[in-house]
Amino acid sequence: MSYKNRKSNYPLYETTCFSDFREMTENVAAKYPDAPAFSYKKNPSDKEMLTVTFRESRDYIRDLATELASMELTGKTVAVIGAASVEWFFSYTALMSVGAITVPIDKELPVEDMASILNTARCELVFFSPVAEEKIRAAQKTCPALKNLVVMGDAVDGATALSALRESGAKRYADGDNSYYDFEIDREGLATIVFTSGTTGKGKGVMLSLKNICSDMEQGMYNMNITKKTMFVLPPHHTFGSTVNFIGHFAQGCHIYISSGIKYILNELKEFKPTHLILVPLFVETFYKRIMATAEKTGQLPKLRKGIKISNLLRKVGIDLRAKLFGTVLENFGGELKMIICGGAALNQSIIDFFESIGVVILNGYGITECAPLISCNRNEMRKNGSVGLPIIGGHVKIDSPNENGEGEICYKGPNVMLGYFENEKATAEVIDSDGYFHTGDLGRVEMDGKDQWIYITGRSKNLIIFSNGKNVYPEEIENDIQGVYGVNEVVVYAGESKSDPTKEVIVAEIFPDYDALKLHNIDDAQKYFEEQVKLINQKNVSYKTVGKVKIRTEEFPKNTSRKITRFKLDKSID
Repeated sequence: MSYKNRKSNYPLYETTCFSDFREMTENVAAKYPDAPAFSYKKNPSDKEMLTVTFRESRDYIRDLATELASMELTGKTVAVIGAASVEWFFSYTALMSVGAITVPIDKELPVEDMASILNTARCELVFFSPVAEEKIRAAQKTCPALKNLVVMGDAVDGATALSALRESGAKRYADGDNSYYDFEIDREGLATIVFTSGTTGKGKGVMLSLKNICSDMEQGMYNMNITKKTMFVLPPHHTFGSTVNFIGHFAQGCHIYISSGIKYILNELKEFKPTHLILVPLFVETFYKRIMATAEKTGQLPKLRKGIKISNLLRKVGIDLRAKLFGTVLENFGGELKMIICGGAALNQSIIDFFESIGVVILNGYGITECAPLISCNRNEMRKNGSVGLPIIGGHVKIDSPNENGEGEICYKGPNVMLGYFENEKATAEVIDSDGYFHTGDLGRVEMDGKDQWIYITGRSKNLIIFSNGKNVYPEEIENDIQGVYGVNEVVVYAGESKSDPTKEVIVAEIFPDYDALKLHNIDDAQKYFEEQVKLINQKNVSYKTVGKVKIRTEEFPKNTSRKITRFKLDKSID
């Protein structure tokens, strides 16, 4: 039975309330002392997983924070750079529990960009993973304020081992040093600066408080019934990873397996057997394409499609056989996966429907770094097709300057809205209005269902195509149509730029094909094939949404480290 349209009196779920990270760690240590908090492998090839309990996590954070308090880091900026790990999480939470301002930085950034952030934020100390050591050494040469290094691993020259700080803090605590518990945490002051990667140009430093982060997860989790077993596969420097996957799930007593990296995920899914996942659309789309490609290569695709059709009919009369019918498919995810929470970009509804058909509910949500990041999400038994769900408790959405269809800029107000952009009052004033609403830059509409606000996203205002005749085209709508064409791996739609004729207005669909899929169907001429498919889509759309040119790529689109396509790097010329 599907619960998509459950009534608006759908109750809130239980959640763990906490106002700062110290309270969070104490709560879970008291409630789930011996339950596993984290599992991971020291080396990806290891057979055995290492596990850390909630009590052990609390003790590590307390000991580390005790030592950090003695270093007088309150109000000082400290970078945290590296792969997702228990050490990353312990460092992040301990630092902010003694008043340090963390600056999470992407380990994949070029040295120049890393040094630029370190200098801009005036970081005096860096906590880094061994994988980032070479870049840190190089960046340090141009960062005069950076004086101390802490390695989240075995000791190296010129850097203190994190374990040594923890051991020293443990001794201090055992000798009666209670500075960690005595420290008065300012939950409304600056706690972290997150430099956005951006897809349309240079990012900004988003200033977040503990109130922003903790309220986002406390009030966001009222709407979601998460399971007790998940995986961490996202970059930790991004708020979707640090806030939702780490803080949100740790606070609720969820067992988190920390992945060793993208190339190990499929094996880790089978080993750990998660019951739900936190993913960006790229992962979901990749899983979907892999399932379909495997089914086609093995000749099982007709059987899979027939099974879905039969299953959907049976579910309408209350008979659910998905676990039995699609058990072989679900074994690829460990066999126990029930739910995926997805956000960060648009996800095609047909993919959401497919996963639900085989027994995996996808809760599509919406967030942005400036809101710590969660703004809205569909609920376990209360979902609407095409919507990114309901605002979190305490949040409210309005549409600025709506057109005749009710579409305009999505604006959000709530306790999770950022303090502002770091040392950029002008940019802050441009996005936070006098009523406290943050202007997201996303376009969409709100549909009311009783008192419930259902949010629908149309696209990004910076991507909006505006023709000289006044017609507006949301490229994401066309991209969504083209993404459904067989053999499309990635697609970006934009207004083509003509050097010879500046008045020429052409919508371009640039496609990166799945060449293996095309080969499977004996499609040798990708240009001709996709031009024919786009013509069929054009016939369904109004004239001003017609794609006038199809460009074929031989390699994937450039992306930032959050795996979002960087549109500003595309060559949009059509001559």
